[in-house]
Amino acid sequence: MAAVGGDWPRKIMLVSALGTFVVGNAITALANDLNTVLASRALAGLGAAMFAPTALGVASSLVTPGRRGRALSIVTAGLAGSTALGAPLGTFIGGFTDWRYTLWFVAVLGGVSMLGVGLLLKSLPETPRVSIRQRFAPVRDVRVALTLMTTLFTYGGFLMVYTYVAIVLDRVTGGDERVLAGFLFLWGLAATAGNVLAGPLVDKYESRRIINCALSIAVVNFCLLPWASAHSVTAVISLAVWAVCGWGMMVPQQHRLVKTAPHVAPLLLALNNTAFYIGLGCSGAVGGVVILLLDRHFLSLGGAASLVIALFIAEAAYWSIARKTRVDTPSEVFPRRIEPDA
Repeated sequence: MAAVGGDWPRKIMLVSALGTFVVGNAITALANDLNTVLASRALAGLGAAMFAPTALGVASSLVTPGRRGRALSIVTAGLAGSTALGAPLGTFIGGFTDWRYTLWFVAVLGGVSMLGVGLLLKSLPETPRVSIRQRFAPVRDVRVALTLMTTLFTYGGFLMVYTYVAIVLDRVTGGDERVLAGFLFLWGLAATAGNVLAGPLVDKYESRRIINCALSIAVVNFCLLPWASAHSVTAVISLAVWAVCGWGMMVPQQHRLVKTAPHVAPLLLALNNTAFYIGLGCSGAVGGVVILLLDRHFLSLGGAASLVIALFIAEAAYWSIARKTRVDTPSEVFPRRIEPDA
């Protein structure tokens, strides 16, 4: 959708995406059969998928390059914040009323956001017209491919543990879902903090330094998690480190992609989201295999292995970006020179 809708005015794209999201949630709230629920969830997902990369692209275009990291972190913080507050709030509403009211609440929030964007966001300059072929050119570029692979292995590792967090933390939760919800709430708050902190850091330091530090610390943290998860205090500390490093990685990855090819930033950010969700999808299956081979409390070692792979790929991406200072053909939309500190 990012490629097909690339010629749409950005404001119309944002409003249309939010409108699609609202309609999808409203239909789900009114649905009386499974097929309608599934179709409406797909519609709401389409709206969300249209909105996220467009919002990130708009945010990065509204500021100077020196403040791009902050802009990206503010938008991405919404995702991290929803992780911290969305599930508990939705459970609270559904527990006191009916699950349909949760969907109506989400639809109302989407409607308010749609009105806010429509009324408050000024019209943005039209982006240069770029053909569909040119929009998909980044997929063939090794710099982009390596950066996307970094995202895939990074979040495949991080989310491998998150998928099975209930059994990883069973020694401190005692199987109590309310205690687990409390741990996840703290995890979400730390994730939001890590995301917000990453913005100014990306603007001040090169992305490579932040990516390498975050992945290195996360590997050590995951290697210690089998023992840290046995005690409440150390489990909280480990969860906080995990969340800060995990969500703090998102902004420098986005920043690296935008600097590599700013003319197709929405498409690259959409591809980055795709890599994230592919990593999420694979994490459950790979994690299940790891649990068959190891004790469930050592699942984080499998996640650490994925993060080590991501670290090597991230380094390869950096050196590829540093070497390739010119585009292959004049028809590409990539800038002729890229900044070597990506």
